[in-house]
Amino acid sequence: MTFETLSHAPKLSRVFARAALSRSRTGDTLPDRALRLADQAIDRDHVASYQRLCGWDVNDVLPHTYPHVLGFPLQAALMGSPDFPLPLMGLVHVENVITVQRPLTADDRLGLTVHAERLAAHPKGRTVDLVTEVDVDGERVWEGRSTYLARGSGDPAAERGSQPPGIPTGFATAQWRLPADLGRRYAAVSGDVNPIHLSALTARAMGFPSAIAHGMWTYARTLSALGRAAQGPVTSHVWFRKPVLLPAAVDLVVDPEATPLVAGLRSTRTPEIEHLVLTLS
Repeated sequence: MTFETLSHAPKLSRVFARAALSRSRTGDTLPDRALRLADQAIDRDHVASYQRLCGWDVNDVLPHTYPHVLGFPLQAALMGSPDFPLPLMGLVHVENVITVQRPLTADDRLGLTVHAERLAAHPKGRTVDLVTEVDVDGERVWEGRSTYLARGSGDPAAERGSQPPGIPTGFATAQWRLPADLGRRYAAVSGDVNPIHLSALTARAMGFPSAIAHGMWTYARTLSALGRAAQGPVTSHVWFRKPVLLPAAVDLVVDPEATPLVAGLRSTRTPEIEHLVLTLS
């Protein structure tokens, strides 16, 4: 694998604009290269905006999911490149695993590397993993694996990947009302301007009835509600089940006695609709 070091993070608006104009893609080979950003300083104002939107305490400790935001421009640039076999536009985030080796703070200077692997058939299309690795002074401190689905002609016999535990039952720990503009608000902070999140009009062009909440917002909001359990060295694994169609009301349900801890988001109006299942260990 070759490594390409960038001088600055790609502009996501440009990446998505180019992807919107590109032709549909086919192929069975992933780019044999990784993209790097070295010695990245943390913008405390940006961290605070992210913390407020996702429900974290505002301080100098980086939220569990925050490095994903820093690495996502590299993910998008790789997926938006001409030699990537799947279309960036309309990709659906279906699963994510994050391991934090030690707490990160706004004083840390981060080196980020992203590569793609595990292109695979799926009953509803094809999936691919984007792996983000974060180092500080040569030490691996954070790792994330994001699995994306390109919907299309799938293989009914293909595996669906790892399966989540059952979502906790019983009374909700919390209930959140998600506004229609949540996708635009998260896009303004994260830079993820995938049209499926921005408005009903742009989402319908991608096959969704209305704008859907970013999976990474639901992931971050769930972790922030778990408090101290989501701080320090820890691994979280999340499965995005049904999209959250905005506006929406969702229930947080938690089984703190489970090993590992299990949490989930379900529809308030229709509790049998599961949006997210998460484990923390």
